[in-house]
Amino acid sequence: MQLIPAVDIKNGKCVRLSQGKADQETIYSNDPVSMAEHWDDQGAKIIHVVDLDGAFTGKPANSHLVKDIINSSSVNIQVGGGIRTMESIDTYIDLGAARVVLGTIAFKDPTLVETAAKKYPGKIIVGIDARDGNVAIKGWVEVSSKKATDFAKSFEDMGVAGFIFTDISRDGMLEGPNIKSVSEFSEATSIPVIASGGVSRLEDISNLLALKPLGVNGIILGKSLYDKTVDFKKALELVEKNAS
Repeated sequence: MQLIPAVDIKNGKCVRLSQGKADQETIYSNDPVSMAEHWDDQGAKIIHVVDLDGAFTGKPANSHLVKDIINSSSVNIQVGGGIRTMESIDTYIDLGAARVVLGTIAFKDPTLVETAAKKYPGKIIVGIDARDGNVAIKGWVEVSSKKATDFAKSFEDMGVAGFIFTDISRDGMLEGPNIKSVSEFSEATSIPVIASGGVSRLEDISNLLALKPLGVNGIILGKSLYDKTVDFKKALELVEKNAS
């Protein structure tokens, strides 16, 4: 099980949003690169970097900062946000991103996902964000009528490396993850799942660790780390204890 700190970038700063709402942000650092270095130093094996400006505008807006994070980190960087063309995917892979997360474009053009997954085996992840079980796109601004579980099944044979499943209603709220929705999503696919949204305490991590048999192999941590309701090193110890 991987614990993955998130570095979300908006207007050049490291922020966290509540339920994905652009007007409900908390700024935690003016230097996202240093923040990524901090989680590197704390023992993270992979860091989740999101270009929020890119997610809202539909094209990468902070690739220069992502490049600096990749170059200054000793660990793998997975990046998402506004990546909707093969050119953008190529750019991030060339910059050294370990994995590229495709969200809105996966909904609008699944063939691009399949092409990218074949071109970059093991490096393409599909981000599926859901509200009340339905897929949300465009930086969570639009909620579709498609069920997240049905959507996940459509990628089974495309060669993607994994899914990031986010329950928007819990993201940034520190209310605990929606274990039921994560379980249902994980059971619907044979592809590994990274759970995101709602973690607020070590007990939440324990509850997600229990879903490992269902295919959950990673947990993204955001606001809980920045608000210090979860100590990253203690969380790592919990995961290591669970693995033994």
